[in-house]
Amino acid sequence: MADVMAQEVQMDPGVEMDHEVEMEQEVEMEEEECTFSGDSDYSDDSDFVDEISEEELLGDLLKEKPTEPSEVNDTVIVVDGVPKVGPERFEKLCNLLHNIFEKFGAVVSSGFPKDSDGKTRGYVFFEYNDVDAAREAIKQKDGFKLDKSHTFRVNVVSDFAKYAKVDEKMAIPEKEPFNYVGNLQSFLEDDNCHDQFCAIYDEGMTTGIYSNTAPEPTIVAERQRWTEKYVRWSPYGAYFATIHSKGIALWGGAEFKQIQRFGHQQVHFIDFSPCEKYLVTLGQGEPAAVIIWEILNGMKKRVFPIDMSQEENLRWPTFKWSDDGKYFARMLKGVIQVYETPNMNLLDKKSFSVPNVSQFCWSPKDNLLAYWVAEQDQIPARVVILNIPSRHEVRVKNLFNVQDIRLHWHNEGRFLCVKVDRYNKTKKIHYSTFEIFHINEKQVPVDIIEQKEQVQAFAWEPTGNKFCCLHGIPGYTSASFYEIKSGKVELVSTMERKSASHLFWSPAGQFILLASVEGNNPPGTLEFVDTGDMSVMHIAEHPGASDVEWDPTGRYIVSCASYWAQKEDAAAWFWSFQGKLLRKFRREKLCQLLWRPKPPTLLSPEQCKQIKKDHKKYSKGFEAKDRLLHSRVSKEILDKRRELMDSYTEYRQKCSAQYQQDTPYRRELRNDVNTDEIECGVIDDEWTEVKVESLFSEENEVIADDKKGKE
Repeated sequence: MADVMAQEVQMDPGVEMDHEVEMEQEVEMEEEECTFSGDSDYSDDSDFVDEISEEELLGDLLKEKPTEPSEVNDTVIVVDGVPKVGPERFEKLCNLLHNIFEKFGAVVSSGFPKDSDGKTRGYVFFEYNDVDAAREAIKQKDGFKLDKSHTFRVNVVSDFAKYAKVDEKMAIPEKEPFNYVGNLQSFLEDDNCHDQFCAIYDEGMTTGIYSNTAPEPTIVAERQRWTEKYVRWSPYGAYFATIHSKGIALWGGAEFKQIQRFGHQQVHFIDFSPCEKYLVTLGQGEPAAVIIWEILNGMKKRVFPIDMSQEENLRWPTFKWSDDGKYFARMLKGVIQVYETPNMNLLDKKSFSVPNVSQFCWSPKDNLLAYWVAEQDQIPARVVILNIPSRHEVRVKNLFNVQDIRLHWHNEGRFLCVKVDRYNKTKKIHYSTFEIFHINEKQVPVDIIEQKEQVQAFAWEPTGNKFCCLHGIPGYTSASFYEIKSGKVELVSTMERKSASHLFWSPAGQFILLASVEGNNPPGTLEFVDTGDMSVMHIAEHPGASDVEWDPTGRYIVSCASYWAQKEDAAAWFWSFQGKLLRKFRREKLCQLLWRPKPPTLLSPEQCKQIKKDHKKYSKGFEAKDRLLHSRVSKEILDKRRELMDSYTEYRQKCSAQYQQDTPYRRELRNDVNTDEIECGVIDDEWTEVKVESLFSEENEVIADDKKGKE
C-alpha cells in the first residue's frame, strides 16, 4: 500500500517542466494586462498642491506612528543608586519610587531590572509623557539622598549614547589670555590711610570716586554716565557695581577697569554675598527672576523665578546669606528654604516647614539662624535659634501678648536681642520688652528688660557690650543706654527730650550719633554723644539731611541731603567723630554718597589691644606727620595763590601796555588833547590813599546796679 502511494505521488520530470512553462506564460500575460498604452504616466504635476493634509487623510494611522528614538530617550530617565531588594520587599520599593517620581508628571511606564534570583539590580527606568517632566525630575532628584547608604543619580537615556560617542583622544583647549585688572585691594596701600567714597551728581549723569584728603577731597576717578540708576560697593570694597538697563557691570583696581558684566534685563536691586564670591540680581522684566552669579567667571549659578504679585516676594534682599557665604536662605509662606553653595541646591534637598513664620536672620559670626513665629489662636508666639546644617534647635522661647517682634544680632554674634512690642490683656496699652539671648553661655540664658513706652529704634554697639534704644513718641523721645556686665544687663544712662529718630554707632564703638533725618520733625538735627562718660560732645543741624553714614574707621561721619529726596540745597557735610564740621562737599544736584568699605583686620584681638595700649608711643609720630601734611597743604595753597597773582599781574601789565600804545590814537580822536590826565587827575601814577570809616550799627544797653534792681 505504501509503495502504491509513493508511485502516485512521484511525478514525471517531463510533466513538471511543462507545468513551470505554463506558470511563466501566465505571469507574462498578467504583466501585459498591467501595461497601459499612451504617453501619460498618471503622476502629479510639479506645481500640484495637495489640499488634503496627512492628518485629515491618515489621522488614525498617524496616532499609532511610533515615536522617534531620540524623543523616547529624552522622556525616559534612568535612576541609579536605588536599593537592591528581593521579591519580598519589591512592592514596597516600587510604591516608594513611584510616589517620588510621579510628582513631576504622569509616568507612562517603568522598568525594574532584576537578576536571576529576582533581586533588583539597583537602577530603574521611568518614562514620562513629555520632556519637561523628565528634565524637572533630573533637576530635583539628581543627588537626592534617599538614606545614608543610597544617593540617586538621575540621567536621561539619551545621555548614555552621547557619552558613548565621546572621542577618547583629548582635545587640548585653547589657552585664554589672562586679563589682569590690577590689584583689587590697591586702595588699602595709601600711606596716609585716606578713606575713599563715591558720589553721584549732576542729576545722576556724573559719578566720581574721591579720596578723603584735607582740606578738600581728591578725585580718583570720574566718568560720565557711569551708571543709569545707582551704585553699590561690595562688602570688602573690592568691587564697584553700576546698574544699567541691560545688566550689571563690576569695576575694580587702581584705575577702575571693568572686571565683569552680567546680563539681566531691567535690574532694580543687587546684593553681594559676604565673601564677595556671588552676586544676586533682581530683574523685574518678563519673567521676573532672581539670579545668582559667580563673580569670578561670570557664570549664572541659578535662576529663581519670582511672582511679584506675591507679598513675600516684595521684600529685599530676597535671600539672606550666612556670614561665611556657605548658605543662603529665603522665607516663603509657611516655609524657610536654606540653600548651600556651590551647588545652589536645597540643603538636604528639602525645605523645613515653619507655619506663620514672620522674620528670620543669620548670625553675623556663626551658622545660626534665628526666626520667630506669630501667635495663632491659643498657640503663643515663638522665637527659635537653629543650627545650620544640623537643624538642631539651640534655643526656643515662647512669648505671649505679642503685637510685633524684631530680631537684632550683635555684630560679633555674642548676643541676640528680641524686641517685642506687646499689648496688655485689654489690647489697648502698647509697650516694649527686650529679650537678650546670651548665645555663648551654657543653655543660652535670657535677660528681660521692660520699657513702658514703645521703642522707636534699637542699635548694638559694634565692638562693645552696650546698646541704645529710642523710646517714646516720634519727635519727643528718650535715649536709654544699657551695658551687659558679668552676664547682667544694667541701665547706664537715659537722655530725655530728644528729637532723634535714628541711631548711628561708630564702627569703632563708644561714639554714637542721635539723628533726625528727612521726614521727621525737626529734620536734620544731629547730636554727637560719647558713651564713655555719657556726655553730649556737640549738637548741630543739617537741614534736609536724608542719610547719615560713618566711614569704615569711625573717624568721620557724613550727613547727606540727596537730590533724590529734595531738589534744593543738595550737599554732603563731613563731620569729625566729635561733631566738628570739617567741610561741605557741594556738587551740582548731588544724589548719592557712599563710603568705600574695608575688609576686617588681620590682627588678633590681643594685637589690637596692644596697639591701643601703645598708642602714646605712636601718637607723636602721627602728630608730626599731620603737621607736615598741613604745612604741605598750606604751601600748596600759597603756591596756588601766588600763581594766580602772577597771572593777574601779567595780564594787568599787558593791558597797561596796550593802553599806552593806543594813546596817540585817542589824542587824535580828541583834537590832540590828552584827556586821560584830565579825567583821572593823576599824573605819572601818583596815588593818594584815603581811609574811610563807616558806622554800621549802634546799640545802647543800660545795665542797672544789682542793689538798685532789688530796690
